[in-house]
Amino acid sequence: MSVLHEPPQLLTGGEAVAHAMRQLRPDVVPVYPITPQTPIIQTFSSMVADGSVHTEIVNVESEHSAMSAAIGSALAGARTITATSSQGLALMVEVVYIAASMRAPVVMAVGNRALSGPINIHCDHSDAMLVRDSGVVQLFAENAQEAYDLMVMAPRIAEHPVVSLPVLVCQDGFTITHASEPVTLLPDDVVAAFVGDYPTDRSVLDVQRPATHGPFAMPDYYFELRRAQTSALGAAHEVIADVACAYERLSGRCLASVEAYRLDAAERAIVALGSSAGTIKDAVDELRADGEHVGLLKLRSFRPFPASAVRHLLGDLREVIVLDRADSPGGAPPLCADVAWALHEYPVRVRGHVYGLGGRDLHPHDVCEVFHGSAPQYLGVRGDEWLA
Repeated sequence: MSVLHEPPQLLTGGEAVAHAMRQLRPDVVPVYPITPQTPIIQTFSSMVADGSVHTEIVNVESEHSAMSAAIGSALAGARTITATSSQGLALMVEVVYIAASMRAPVVMAVGNRALSGPINIHCDHSDAMLVRDSGVVQLFAENAQEAYDLMVMAPRIAEHPVVSLPVLVCQDGFTITHASEPVTLLPDDVVAAFVGDYPTDRSVLDVQRPATHGPFAMPDYYFELRRAQTSALGAAHEVIADVACAYERLSGRCLASVEAYRLDAAERAIVALGSSAGTIKDAVDELRADGEHVGLLKLRSFRPFPASAVRHLLGDLREVIVLDRADSPGGAPPLCADVAWALHEYPVRVRGHVYGLGGRDLHPHDVCEVFHGSAPQYLGVRGDEWLA
């Protein structure tokens, strides 16, 4: 049974995440500004300044330092949140791997943005894909409401004892971070009760129970430590499902790892991440009205990848089309590779398209062309004269 909600507010995705942070009451927020993440921390900093929340904001000299400080803070027993985008996440990569391997439950908001070069400040998912193998949980929002909801859920996932991994809440840069939409917040006390206190039983500051964090691992132990990290990410499947169910009881909104949209009696379906799911839904509705049996599988969880749900929902279809907002030069685009792996034992055809790099829009007619098989592999790109 859902609780009473606050009246809807007109908020950008960045502001919605800042409100979630205020309600989560983090102890420490180490951060370095970068477009399009900056409004998240700018808004949250204003909340700290006016006394709405009591948090230690640590102004560091780089994103590398932000994640380094976040690891120390989280392992010392403080609920820790940070945020970044694009080149900032690229600079963090070394320490993101360390955060996951040290099992530091840091929550990070990511305003997805293209990686340089050439320099570009607009959305694609190449920054998130850069850390896909680091061992972190990655959740993708379709809109500002989902960005808020996933941010509220994130600490409960990250801090669960069988997970204890960083959780990245991804929202498309500018498309969500800077676009205003009606967002319904939960009451502050409800969020506080839902998330609870920061649980830690191995603080680096506990001198009565000293522990080693981040030791040098020789070949006789490194493999086992990596395997344990992989097991924790696998265990996150059930934790995400449990947290999503609990959150749905509070809010009435379902934030499961996957969202099946009009897959009933579908013969063909698209798989996608992020804000483009809204455009795809419009195209699916249009094609359904014309009698075409099409649908959408929107993934909220990219890591851990929900392979079982993909098989269950798509294994009997005639064709699955994967839309990647990132490329993998010389190999298969990342989301397409995962979907193809999940379905490789099923008699379903899988094909992929790359779209939207550097913030280029995806239009409903592009989606229709994809369904009809008349679209090129790279949607909307100019001709061969641009390949030099």
